[in-house]
Amino acid sequence: MPPRRLLAAALAVAAVATGTTAAVAAPPPPVTTTNDISKPFADTFADPAIIQGRDGYWYAYATSDPLVSGGPFGLMHMARTKDFGSWEYLGTVFNDATKPSWAAPGSFFWAPDIRYFGGRYVMYFTVTDTAANPGGDYSIGVATAPTPAGPWTASGGPVVTPKSDGNGGWFNTIDPALLTAADGKRYLYYGGFYGGISVTEVTADGLQAVGEPTQVTVGDRYEGSYVVYRDGWYYLMASSMNCCAGPTTGYSVFAGRSKSPKGPFLDADGASMNESRVGGTTVLTQNGNKWIGPGHHAFFTDAAGQDHILYHAIDRAKPWLTNPFGINRRPMLVDRIDWIDGWPRTRAGAGPSETPQPAPTTGSGAGITAADPASGIWLATRRTGDALGGPTAQLKGAAATKQSAPGGSLRVDADVRLGNSFTTVLGGSVVASVSAHKITVVAGGKTASATIPADFDRTQWNKLSVQVVDGVVTARLSDSGLGDLYAEARLAVPKLKVKSAPVSWLGSAEVDNLTVRPVAKPVKALAPQPKPGKLLAGDEFSGPLGAGWSWVRPDANAVVANGKLSWPLQNADLVGSGNTAGLLFHQTPSTDRWIAETKLNLDLGEGDIRNYQQAGMIAYRNDDDFARLGDVSIWRTRQTEYGRELVARESDGATSYGGAAIGRSAKDLWMRLAFHKNAAGEHVYQAGTSVDGKKWVWGASWVLPAGETPRLGLFAHGEFTGANPAPVATFDYLRFYESK
Repeated sequence: MPPRRLLAAALAVAAVATGTTAAVAAPPPPVTTTNDISKPFADTFADPAIIQGRDGYWYAYATSDPLVSGGPFGLMHMARTKDFGSWEYLGTVFNDATKPSWAAPGSFFWAPDIRYFGGRYVMYFTVTDTAANPGGDYSIGVATAPTPAGPWTASGGPVVTPKSDGNGGWFNTIDPALLTAADGKRYLYYGGFYGGISVTEVTADGLQAVGEPTQVTVGDRYEGSYVVYRDGWYYLMASSMNCCAGPTTGYSVFAGRSKSPKGPFLDADGASMNESRVGGTTVLTQNGNKWIGPGHHAFFTDAAGQDHILYHAIDRAKPWLTNPFGINRRPMLVDRIDWIDGWPRTRAGAGPSETPQPAPTTGSGAGITAADPASGIWLATRRTGDALGGPTAQLKGAAATKQSAPGGSLRVDADVRLGNSFTTVLGGSVVASVSAHKITVVAGGKTASATIPADFDRTQWNKLSVQVVDGVVTARLSDSGLGDLYAEARLAVPKLKVKSAPVSWLGSAEVDNLTVRPVAKPVKALAPQPKPGKLLAGDEFSGPLGAGWSWVRPDANAVVANGKLSWPLQNADLVGSGNTAGLLFHQTPSTDRWIAETKLNLDLGEGDIRNYQQAGMIAYRNDDDFARLGDVSIWRTRQTEYGRELVARESDGATSYGGAAIGRSAKDLWMRLAFHKNAAGEHVYQAGTSVDGKKWVWGASWVLPAGETPRLGLFAHGEFTGANPAPVATFDYLRFYESK
């Protein structure tokens, strides 16, 4: 429909409600949540996935670890909520009779991904072992169900088959995530540290991979992928490092983006996620509170247009299930996602929350009852619907909400079965129309449109959202509202705000799960990050090491000359029982807040295997209790690892080691550790890196025990697979600054 006719239709629709609407209704009272949100029903609910069913409930799914301490391994778990404040556990996805017949008897089922398309729910999941090749040949399974609670019917074989590594083993064909893209195709992402993440097109029904896969991340860095579309970009978000190292788990989520669902995915600095010096912009990492190892996430958008990340993490004080010991206790958490300078950041970069937070917004304002939308709409016909969705609203011709929606920003979201033409009007002047071939928005005398894929099935339930916020109008058609899309029309109209008026419609559609809400106020600035103040102490290496320095296991090969400390990497280690590496410490300032900084030059090459050459900074209590920030080679990648070792089991002194990734590796790398004490007197060290000494990337924090302040110093060591002679780590200085 041309713009003028659309505007004329808008005025006609708005006239339906003139003189009949009541005052703007007050929104439902806010609900808060406190992590971990799975606590009412589970000790652990790992690798979570989520979807809103047509019954209004949000359904969450998890991997097959024991749900509670002492419980058995499951066959993946299901739970649901309507407000994220209370939960109901629904049981397992499969039982022994319904699990995939092609899985080996001892196989586990991990990392579910849930979607809705083609009139049914589709779940992808990892199968750890197939009957065809018993012994750990990972593959991706798929199951379908008429409702989000099941019953689930597994397909007769893998949607992605196991991939041999050519050496008698198998690559990690794990952690699936589906995307329906604007080209009308469906893409399945899968893979992990051994083999990398790949993407393959799948058939329209989602049950078979087609064509050749494309690798989108390097083989030794990422797993747990999830891809969403926003503002013209496909964002690949994936988890890095070890998911399951108990009290030293440093799992984190990073992102890259691309104009194509097949990549290449580049981070905010233009670095690829699929190269040796691997890129990735931080989405979520630990911040020094109780939660460590946050990752393997899902993504969803609430009724107010606020994006959220659903993920698991570990309480550092309770890292294990009591029984069986050794299984990581990974409950489910949720926090908001803020888009800052085009990148997703959890709580604006503040990371996991441990205090009460606003819950994801559910339900509707404007007098609409989401579960029975016809009751709040003039000229709507109430339909019985079906057992899954309950009553729906049939809209034909003109219709409008009985109460006015608030002015300013507004979002209208619904499950829809569309007729040939359907128009939504906000504030009497913002128009979003879905025709046979296009989705179009009109506002402020401007028009934007996007083509709907030719095979889009309007007879099935799909998601339609129309939103106005910060002068931007968007109208989006998608499968499930989980970051996927069939088409999105987006229009910028500076200073545009909708007027308080009924929401109006023209055309034909069946509507369910209808919500009308003000849009959540976008957060546009990063959370505060450490900043250095005046110089407190340090050494520029302009002469011999002075009295402020001390050694553990002195290394005579470390030499100060020409204004630098040059230290050939020792063939030594500091992890587990291999406490043979030398460490060089400098006296720290007496204040409770400071930032230590060094500049490191270390040539680790690219692309070859070097395990695990590294150098950098260390906060150290003893050989079994430290946090180590290094530029490190990990198989074929070059990464910045912020590792932690501690005694994980006092009964036998067993240690645990794990790490987080921060920023990008470079031959010349600047490093910082920002120190402060928390309210409990514990010592908190947050790590930051830079490839130019100007732009800093701040990442994970590790917490060391209260009491004597740990020492701070330098290290240079590692194994020497692939390097002879040993690389030389060169430090330009070690400085301590006041922390602002």
